[in-house]
Amino acid sequence: MKLPAELNSLLMRSSKKFHQSIIKMKQFIFILSIFSFLNLSCNSQSGTTPNGKTVEIKINQELTFQTIHNFGASDAWSCQFVGNWPEVQKNKVADLLFSLEENEDGSLRGIGLSCWRFNIGGGSADVEDKTGIDDSWRRAESFLQPDGTYNWQKQSGQRWFLNAAQQRGVETFIGFVNSPPVALTKNGKAFSSGGNSMNLTQENLPKYSDFLVEVTKNIQKNEGVLFDYLSPVNEPQWDWKGGQEGSPWTNNEIAELCRILGPDLKNAGLSTQIEITEAGQLNHFYEKANDVERGFQIEQFFSPASENYVGDVPNMAHKIAGHSYFTTTNNKVLKEVRTRVKNEINRVDSELEFWMSEFCILGDNDGFVGNGRDLGMETALFVANVIHADLTVAGASAWHWWLAVSPYDFKDGLVYIDKSKTGGRIYDSKLLWGLGNFSRFIRPGAERISVETNSEPELKASAYKNKGGDLVLVVINQSAEQKAVDLHLEAGETGFLKVYETSESNNLQPVKVKQDKGRFSVPAKSISTVLIK
Repeated sequence: MKLPAELNSLLMRSSKKFHQSIIKMKQFIFILSIFSFLNLSCNSQSGTTPNGKTVEIKINQELTFQTIHNFGASDAWSCQFVGNWPEVQKNKVADLLFSLEENEDGSLRGIGLSCWRFNIGGGSADVEDKTGIDDSWRRAESFLQPDGTYNWQKQSGQRWFLNAAQQRGVETFIGFVNSPPVALTKNGKAFSSGGNSMNLTQENLPKYSDFLVEVTKNIQKNEGVLFDYLSPVNEPQWDWKGGQEGSPWTNNEIAELCRILGPDLKNAGLSTQIEITEAGQLNHFYEKANDVERGFQIEQFFSPASENYVGDVPNMAHKIAGHSYFTTTNNKVLKEVRTRVKNEINRVDSELEFWMSEFCILGDNDGFVGNGRDLGMETALFVANVIHADLTVAGASAWHWWLAVSPYDFKDGLVYIDKSKTGGRIYDSKLLWGLGNFSRFIRPGAERISVETNSEPELKASAYKNKGGDLVLVVINQSAEQKAVDLHLEAGETGFLKVYETSESNNLQPVKVKQDKGRFSVPAKSISTVLIK
């Protein structure tokens, strides 16, 4: 049917207007979506939480706690090989661990460890035909040879890292021993034949002390590094029947060794102090645990009423060192154990320092286990939570990871490598950068200061004042949601904020945060360090 011309013209005009209306509507919807996107973006930067709740963090820099001396890791055992890798590769590893420098794009070259632990080897690598330790990566050379002479060319890879650490600004060095040298042990091996007693004869205790003094003197002479501390026993509670170097020690044997070693260090003109006891588990500080002769170590060594008191021994460091292994099951266990450590120190000697001197993931932590290498955020967040508890509950003045460099399929390394003695690939980890959220910015001599927050356990915060007066806030967000933070200082307004973030998308990167008078946001599953001028 043909429409009249007037009607057809009307319909054509209506159709045109309809299409114009559709176009205008689409334009409106597009503009609306842009505004919505911008609004969401602004909200994300300025600090909103999906549930609308803001986390309040209050810092009182006038209320201070312990002094933080350092963050560190050990060279056992991979550095004996990596230290002899090609220059470019081993320098890359050293930069990741020690560097305080920035790359051209503003990213950090490394995590700035301030303490390095040098493994004074027991010599299991020198007796390979009868070593009893199958994995060559868990053996170590010794400066003391079977004929009683010294070979200062031994441990060359570890000595390279010792120098690399010093060149990059590391301030504190610890020489630690897993086993006395095989030339002195009862069984001629760097592990025990069983029992709870030291793998040394009584008459070799003075010789062991001489060995430690000679090593300290010659490391200083040959490498230009003086050990600030000597740790002569390691995890004395375990029986150490094989697998790696180690020796059990009773409390009485440790005290006897200290009474020989202290005067020997003093007479040699060395300022090096003795560090004890590297307890294998923190509860050995305050209870019997698995052996009464190896428990109650705070009271045993630092109560003047104890027969094993060593607080008056020359060159004895006024601190107790222990390992956080097997006490990290969950937040309840973390808090209970560390509260008891702090209470025992206050009971026996409130001036005694606690150093957390070794940790990696061991045991079953509510389903989270050590087996399986993890370069991602799960391990980084777990460890950050342990660091937080050790520092804020137990009052640790230092915190040290176990293997700085690991070739293993295990959660025990900061930097991972191919298991090659001549060179290979290098893998950083979120754990490395997560530790850097503490080590790179909380510098030796910083004081921990008061923090109050309304958000634990999902979000945890601790704060520190560096020697120059700058404040450092470390915020751990373990939840799957972004958190809005409202930061308050008890004295004065919040100053300039600079934030470094470790997350799935960032490796301790400086990030732009839109903040308004201390209000900002932290991403889900992240560790953030906030620098406050």
